[in-house]
Amino acid sequence: MKLLCTQENLKRGLNLVSHIASKNISLPILSNVLLKAEQNVLKLLTTNLEMGIICTIRGKIEKEGSFTVQAKLLNDYISLLPNEKVDIELVNQELKIKCRNSKTTIKGIEATEFPLIPQVESKDVHLIKIGDFKNALSQVAFAVAFDESRPEINGVYMNFQDNKLVMAATDSYRLAEKTVELEKSSGKKQGVIIPLKTIHELIRILSDENEQLSIAINENQIQFSYGVVNVISRLVEGQYPDYKQIIPKEYLTKITVNTSEFMKVIKAASLFCKPGVNDVAFTFSKVGHKIDVSAVNVQLGENTSTLEGQIEGEDNNIVFSSRYMLEGLQNIGSEEVVLEINKSVNPGLLRPKDGSDYVYIIMPIKQ
Repeated sequence: MKLLCTQENLKRGLNLVSHIASKNISLPILSNVLLKAEQNVLKLLTTNLEMGIICTIRGKIEKEGSFTVQAKLLNDYISLLPNEKVDIELVNQELKIKCRNSKTTIKGIEATEFPLIPQVESKDVHLIKIGDFKNALSQVAFAVAFDESRPEINGVYMNFQDNKLVMAATDSYRLAEKTVELEKSSGKKQGVIIPLKTIHELIRILSDENEQLSIAINENQIQFSYGVVNVISRLVEGQYPDYKQIIPKEYLTKITVNTSEFMKVIKAASLFCKPGVNDVAFTFSKVGHKIDVSAVNVQLGENTSTLEGQIEGEDNNIVFSSRYMLEGLQNIGSEEVVLEINKSVNPGLLRPKDGSDYVYIIMPIKQ
């Protein structure tokens, strides 16, 4: 293997792929990146066996070949080089790297030991704008359960239907759902669960551009492709909970309030929550359109803040987790928010004032 490429392209490619390469005592090769020089391009590949990332960069290939070296070491070293041409050659199972006045040798492992990253061959391909997809992921991923004993909710559910993609995430105490338009649909209705690690990696890798993202699905894998990047991930096995049945259809009280002002008073009250409970009490009064937000801690003291909002229906009160409320409000993406509640033992519903593409359900804390 012998090739020439720019430090800028190599650095960008390594930054994209090296993040998932991690130390593994039983499989040391998983901490490596596979460099594959073929047909005038250099492919960089990493995998953690759950997902794989492939990035293709331009280069002058003088001799085709492949080899693996530690991803972090190569990434750190290449990032220190000047923005010039980088000469890479495989000599006696060692990678020789030259750039201006710098030259180094990195030992590695033969490419034949690197795990295969299968390509997803499927006729079921959907297209979506990268920026829309990334924003939607960010709006639901925070609600995913960290409980690996329940793998079906330790990921984001993606439901492709007609020309829409509906994403949902839950940890059994709250649920976030976001609907986005597809640029193109395969026409096939599909529901799949994407592992949380893959979701976090997609949020890290994807840009906010209007470029199209291609999503291909087969029985147990999904592939996200754009430009020179391919992310392949296994799908989570199991049935996602039928969450639609817990979304409230009616309400006794409807509150419309400024999102940032609502967050400020919740943050103030959260300083006086009971540790580990994060309980904040909300009282809604039609007279004066008052919203009281309060918390009491016998050791620290208490706090009550009042703000105005539009209140329809009955006077009401409920207790929510301050953390869950704040995370929902932070991801609502709207200047004003609507909160719909029933009785104090029923879940509440948060949504943007103008729009029905985002719904956040939060369970109350029973007193």
